[in-house]
Formats: sequence, structure tokens, C-alpha cells
Amino acid sequence: MLPESKLDVLLARHASLESELQTQLGADDFVRKSRELAELNPIIGAVKAYRATLSEIAGVDALIADSSSDAEMRAMAQAEREELTARSETLAQEIRVALLPKDAMDERNVVLEIRAGTGGDEASLFAGDLFRMYERFAALLGWKVEVISASEGSMGGYKEIIAEVQGRGAFAKLKFESGVHRVQRVPDTETQGRIHTSAATVAVLPEVEEVDVDIKQDDLRIDTMRAQGAGGQHVNKTESAIRITHIPTGIVVMMQDSRSQHKNRASAMNILRSRIYDAEQQRIDSVRSADRKEKVGSGDRSERIRTYNFPQGRVTDHRINLTLYKLPQVIAGEALHELVDALTIEHQAAQLAAEGM
Repeated sequence: MLPESKLDVLLARHASLESELQTQLGADDFVRKSRELAELNPIIGAVKAYRATLSEIAGVDALIADSSSDAEMRAMAQAEREELTARSETLAQEIRVALLPKDAMDERNVVLEIRAGTGGDEASLFAGDLFRMYERFAALLGWKVEVISASEGSMGGYKEIIAEVQGRGAFAKLKFESGVHRVQRVPDTETQGRIHTSAATVAVLPEVEEVDVDIKQDDLRIDTMRAQGAGGQHVNKTESAIRITHIPTGIVVMMQDSRSQHKNRASAMNILRSRIYDAEQQRIDSVRSADRKEKVGSGDRSERIRTYNFPQGRVTDHRINLTLYKLPQVIAGEALHELVDALTIEHQAAQLAAEGM
């Protein structure tokens, strides 16, 4: 059963917001309350539909219990009751999921980091494939992807690429992509047709603001230097490259892609904040995971989470034992949502179990 008192509180809050938005409010208050109302609207619709369905079930039950009703009428009522019960259970589950505690970062943009792992040039090519997969997936959702820094592989792809994914709910959709992705395929350079296995590591970090992470200036060591590698005539003339070390955690961020030292510093600080926040979340999760068996949300960067097997055209997510025989569509970003949605549902099921709902 759903907690009826909690539903009453939601309905009262929704009515209160509607009433307040009819009054004179300051611009900030109006935006904040409008956003809260928009977030409440879907669950309020489900709550009203759920209660209306329960009311219909009560009416049908009265008809079934009425001894003056003929047998045919009662049979029709019984069939209708089964339909209404199924609908009420669907709505109840929708409400339970909506009532789950939200991750404060779910609506945030994402810092996406992909690094080639074992496998040399083939790993770099695979890292490039993964980046394009996420780029196309983002485009299908109307999100924007902006590369912050990239180190290209000698045969193509990337040794490392860091990008910002901008879009509402980006972190909620992508957060379960963190971990080791493995590929099995025959490289173009392989003359014997042998299948090679290589890997790339994906890290999905929420973009955090200054208020989310307290970074003391005294805890930072900031070094400036000349940019290395390709980049035109300016490379060795200006000290535009920035390296920021966060002394307490040992996290180091190096940024040299822009000619502007100011821009490199801002980008480096943005990534540093995300990495510090992520490191703290992983520490909390590792403590929690000692008490629970949920694998989906563990966030362990060293965990092999998915295998892309090109000869067999399949993608397997090892955390939920899901295999899709549509590798071309997944790697093109078109069917990635099937994996993302399955992981989200599994995570929600674990949350519901933990909440006893």
C-alpha cells in the first residue's frame, strides 16, 4: 500500500504552490516555485488518477456484493475490477518511484572523461567510438556536448578526452556509465583475423558549483607552464597551460587546450570540483556498499561493467546480466537508451527494496 498521509501532503503542497503563484511574487521566488510545481505536476496527476481508480474499484465491489445484481452483471463487474486493479498497481508503482529520494545531482550537466586502457592503439580507437556514442546519444536528447580537452591516439581515437555534456537530467541518464568498458573485435591492422580485447575507462561526474564543494585556496598548488605538443605558434611563447594540485586529496588537473590562461584555469577548477565531489561520493558509496549488494550504483571505476563483442554483434552489461544483439545501434547511440533505462529501473528496484516500498 502507498503511504496515504504522504500523498495528502503532496496534494496540499501542490495546491499551496498553485495558490501562491497567483499572488505577487519576486522574480526569484516565482522561478523557484514554478520549477517546484512543474516537478510535482506528473506525480500529482498520477496520485489523482490512482485515487480515482480506487474509487471506481469501491463502486465495482459494491456492485459485485449486491445480491440483487444478476450473474451476467456481476461477471462484467468482476472483469472490470481486474482491469482497474491492474491500472491501480501500475499507478502505485509510478508513484513509489516518484517518491524515492532524488540524487541532488540528477539534473546537473556532466563532465564526461574517457581514457584508453589496455590495448594500445585499438584502445584509443575504442575510446573514440565510445565518445561518439555518447555524443550521438546526447544529440538525440537535444543536449549539447563541448570538448574541454583531448589527447589523440597515434592511429586515431583518443588516449584521453574530457567533455562537458549540457542538458537537463544529463547526470541522471549517464551516471551508470562509469566503469571499464571492454571491446572484442578484429583490428584493421590484424592480418590473421584474430580477435583482440582492449578497454577504455569512462568516468561520469556531475558538474558541481562552488557552493557544492568547499575548496580552500591554501589547499591548492597552481603551476603555470608552456603548453606542450601541437597547437600553433603560440604554444611555446606563452605560459598558458595550468596545472592545479589539490593537496589534501592529491587530485591533479592539467589544462592546456586554450590559448587563454584564464580559460584553462576556469576549466581546470571546474573539473577539479567535480573530481573532488566524485571522490567523496565514492568514499561514501564504498561504506554503503558494505551493507548492500546493489551493483548498479557502486560507481567503482575499476569495475568491468560492459563488453562490446563485434564478431557476435552483442553488447552485455555485466551488472544486470543484460545482453542486446544490436551492437551497431548501441555504438551509434541509437539503442543506448535501452541499456540506460534498464540500469535505471534496476537501481530504482533496489531503492524501493531498501525503502521497504
